[in-house]
Amino acid sequence: MNLGPAEIGLIILAILLLFGYKKLPDASRSLGRSLRIFKGEMKGLKDDDLRGNNASSVSSTDGQLVPPSLVAESAEADARVLEVRAAELRARADQTRAEKGV
Repeated sequence: MNLGPAEIGLIILAILLLFGYKKLPDASRSLGRSLRIFKGEMKGLKDDDLRGNNASSVSSTDGQLVPPSLVAESAEADARVLEVRAAELRARADQTRAEKGV
């Protein structure tokens, strides 16, 4: 189906008559916002799917598959180590402030 200049002109005229020239910029802005939101949500869904697939079959360094439960346990252990390290750094910063008399 090819649209010629006459058909395109009629479509534009119909849109102008339906919405009016004052509301067209708002309508197009709203449509653009909606498309951006939709596009972002679709990208988010794709990213979630990719993350879900990677988490379900994470391979170790020797090429063997690691169950997700072990991956979660490892992540929790890493988080605990980081929390301890952060507490040590806070204590050291507090000690330095006390020595300086701040």
